[in-house]
Amino acid sequence: MKIGICNDHAGVAYKNKLMKMLRRRGFEVVNYGTDVEQSCDYPDFAHRLAEAVEGGEVDLGIALCGTGNGMAITLNKHQGIRAGLAWNTAVGALVKAHNNANVLVLPARFIPYRMASLIVRTWLETEFEGGRHQRRIDKMPCR
Repeated sequence: MKIGICNDHAGVAYKNKLMKMLRRRGFEVVNYGTDVEQSCDYPDFAHRLAEAVEGGEVDLGIALCGTGNGMAITLNKHQGIRAGLAWNTAVGALVKAHNNANVLVLPARFIPYRMASLIVRTWLETEFEGGRHQRRIDKMPCR
């Protein structure tokens, strides 16, 4: 499985650690984020990741910024993206099980790295439940 990852300046350190963890677990990882901690604009990186997921360059995506909100808002502007913001493992599981999120968004300034790592692993291991949740996803307009 190929996973794309993006970040702004607030997510550089976590992104680097997550990339190593994912590669150790056998995933191919593509970096769409910045590698420097100098202030930058998160939409530039969110759009790159969203286009890669939509275009099939990667299977899933992970995005990090300070609160996660800017990334989630930007990512969800894309037709083929269901980005879910998670701050603990329960939410990480539910954004996959109930929303079939194809991008996981993490708030790098508000959770410790250990939690970020656990959320990513939980999200990757969780299966979409389908059923009533698919019916709800089908009601999300794609323009």
